[in-house]
This record gives sequence, structure tokens and C-alpha cells, in this order.
Amino acid sequence: MNEIIETLLNHRSIRKFKDDPLPDTQIEMIIKSAQMASTSSFIQAYSIIGVKNNETKRRLASLAGNQPYVEKNGHFFVFCADFYRHELAGKMEKVDITKTLQSTEKFMVALIDASLAAQNAAVAAESLGLGICYIGGIRNEIEEVSELLKLPPYVIPLFGLAVGVPDTETDKKPRLPIRHVYHEEVYNEKEQEILAQLDHYNYVVSGYYSKRTNGKRSDRWTEQMTNMLSIPKRTNMKVFVQNKGFLKD
Repeated sequence: MNEIIETLLNHRSIRKFKDDPLPDTQIEMIIKSAQMASTSSFIQAYSIIGVKNNETKRRLASLAGNQPYVEKNGHFFVFCADFYRHELAGKMEKVDITKTLQSTEKFMVALIDASLAAQNAAVAAESLGLGICYIGGIRNEIEEVSELLKLPPYVIPLFGLAVGVPDTETDKKPRLPIRHVYHEEVYNEKEQEILAQLDHYNYVVSGYYSKRTNGKRSDRWTEQMTNMLSIPKRTNMKVFVQNKGFLKD
């Protein structure tokens, strides 16, 4: 096992950081690592907003559901789907690319590009001994976040990434068994096999929570997921995305 794989396998979300701002050299290294992620057709359809201002962090923490680690960290990154520069490129070249930018396909390209870049950033940060936590909660009030960060058309805030020096030790959550997520040649849709795998995973996850909380919590994974998915959330997302110029074709 090499150091890169060891770093990947040792991942866990950190939700308490020391009050140590990241030096600019580390921020630049993380961003450069993000930029070297694969990108569809060299399109690079993302941007990253770095947030240092304490008041902006406090506002983002509130909009994200009062998550304290959005405010208290070494540096906060917001990863955005971004085709604004491409719109300007079209103007430079006097070519109308509006229909393409508004397509579902290009929206997916922006989501994928941003996600790949973010994971590169996360691995880079962890390789430096830093901790990270992804923050999907910034989509709770996505219109306000967009206004706060002054995002133009064709730019959507997807998720945040809190990075800093860990101030707590956390356990690794047990992932699904590899046979449950990896299929060879074709998808294994055999219901009884999947149910058996889920039943075993429920036992593992329930034991993890019970040990972590001294028996105060023992919910199963399927229980946790179905409770979460039973109520639709952020139902304004489609309208917001369309108002930004995407998903019109």
C-alpha cells in the first residue's frame, strides 16, 4: 500500500478544527491540485470561491443550517458549476453558444467537473495532514448563498469544503461492502442478494453507532436512508438552476 492509497482509505469527515488559518501556500497547493483533476474535453466548467472573511463564514454557516464548522475552520472553499467564462468566450469569438450552455448535458458536465476537482482538493488537503468536511447544506438557501458570493449567470454553488487542522479524532464510518457497489460486466439486480447484503450492512452500521454513542444510538442504514428520503428537500432547486441559465433543453 502506498501513501496515496493509505490517505484515501483513512478518510473521515472532520467537524471540529483548530483556529489556525491555512497559509496561502497551502491554499494555492490545494487549488492547483484541484485544477489537475480530469475535465471533460478540457472544458473546466467550475470555479472555486475561497472564503476567509469571518462575517461571510458566519453567514454561510447560518444559511447551511447553523453548522459551526462552516464558520470555524482553516479555510472554506465553495465549489461552483461555472459556464459564465464560456459565455464570455462565445462573445469573444462572436459565436452563439447559448443553446449548448442551457442543455442538460452541459449542466451534468459542470457538476462532474466540479466534483472531480473537489475530490482532488480533498485528497491534497488530507495528504498535508489537514482535515476536511464537505458541506451540502449551502444548498439549503441557495439563492441567498448565490447573492452573498455575487455569482453571475451560469454559476451555481454546489457544495462547500471546510478545511483545517483537526481538533478532534473521529472514527471512520463503515462503507457498503465492495460487492454491493462494484458490479462486473452487468449490474447485479438480484433483489434477494441485495436485501441480504443490506441486512448485513445494517448490522455493521448499527453496531458502529452503538459503540460510538455507548448504546444511545443504533439506527440501521436502511432506516436512516429511508427516513431521510421520505421527505423531499430543496424543492426549489430546479427553478433556481433554470433561472441561472441551465436545464432549458
